Amino acid sequence: MHSNKTMNSMNASIIEKVLLEQQDELEGMRGDVLIHRPEEDRINLQSKLAQVVIGVRRSGKSTLCFNALEKAGVNYAYANFDDDRLEGLTADDLDKILELLYKIYGKFDYLFLDEIQNVEGWHLFVNRLLRQKLHIVVTGSNSRLLSGELASHLTGRHHKIELFPFSFADWCRYKSVETEHLTTRNRGLLQGEFARYMKQGGFPELLYETDQKDYINTLFDNIISQDIKKRFKVRNVDAIKKMAINLLDTAPTFIVKENLQKNFAVKSDHTVNKYLSYLTQTYLVSTLSKYSTKSKERIRNEKAYAIDVAFMDKRQDAFSGPNMGFRLETIVYLELRRRCSRQGLDLYYYNNGTSEADFVVCDGNKTQAVYQVTFSLENEKTRRREIRGAVAGTKGTNSEKTYIITDHDDEETLVVNGYTIYVVPVWKWLIAE
Repeated sequence: MHSNKTMNSMNASIIEKVLLEQQDELEGMRGDVLIHRPEEDRINLQSKLAQVVIGVRRSGKSTLCFNALEKAGVNYAYANFDDDRLEGLTADDLDKILELLYKIYGKFDYLFLDEIQNVEGWHLFVNRLLRQKLHIVVTGSNSRLLSGELASHLTGRHHKIELFPFSFADWCRYKSVETEHLTTRNRGLLQGEFARYMKQGGFPELLYETDQKDYINTLFDNIISQDIKKRFKVRNVDAIKKMAINLLDTAPTFIVKENLQKNFAVKSDHTVNKYLSYLTQTYLVSTLSKYSTKSKERIRNEKAYAIDVAFMDKRQDAFSGPNMGFRLETIVYLELRRRCSRQGLDLYYYNNGTSEADFVVCDGNKTQAVYQVTFSLENEKTRRREIRGAVAGTKGTNSEKTYIITDHDDEETLVVNGYTIYVVPVWKWLIAE
């Protein structure tokens, strides 16, 4: 039986054909109008560190890197390993890939490796190229790139850029919606666009896909089968798929591991922890810890969010329904994740046993802001509850600022028990980057 190395060496002509087709795809992109996203500014092409862009599948990682490389006007080569014809490649085959790339592109100083985590042992190859002074740009749809292989083997030699699906500001840029001058007309247009964004979600390709449910179903299945089953050698795929469906149907939700173990016939709490880790590493689910000075408290009381609202209701047999409050909370959560990722901040929720604040943004042990999210403050009972939670979060964390974000267009400043609370419409907060 031939080794992978021998098999792929024999198929060098096939590999070359794939790389040539990928080069043609790049040429095709040069005619597209691509928007600028803030994460692009974090790709430092002058750095000697590997620039690593990670995030959920189809969030626009490749386009982001392409945009950065094209604008810089550098000579680069490209290989996309999320191609079934390149399945089974090992680190030994990467030298052949490199040789073929020089044949196709000529001399280059930058190498763009897309979905590189699909090649076992890729980090050794990248490490060697960095020592040879080549500039490396890498994408991956698995955060284990950083928590495992990359952190172990490229310690201090990589720069992480986390990318989520389109923010509302990205959406507005793509659709050429004015966000600077808030005239009466523009305010109305922005509110209309936000209603569509909240319903559809931020996956870029959904902006021109007609069968959105089929698109999300396929994406969900690919994450389960490609990024989880193959990558982590999961045997009980049915259990992890049902667990993912349950979390997405009920998100935002507290994670009760005992229930997950019982409901999905998982043998041990260790396996439950592994499955949850796989769902978060592949960015299908995102988790939020409780604000606490005790590390055990932070780990034990996590909440689960969908990585995009499209996963909440556009999957087949989804039962979450059009809960606007949950969707609004998820959108604010994801935007805070983007901002915290860019600024190196931490994000938590607050609960003192009697009141809860949705989000707490911290810089180390210093709280910068508390955010409470509610669809509306019109109902007096809801208003009192949300204000009570915002005050409790502010008091309990010594926050500098406090916000209540709503779907309505009203703005007001409240002073409650000496604490100032800013009530802001969600669409306005989202474009105020």
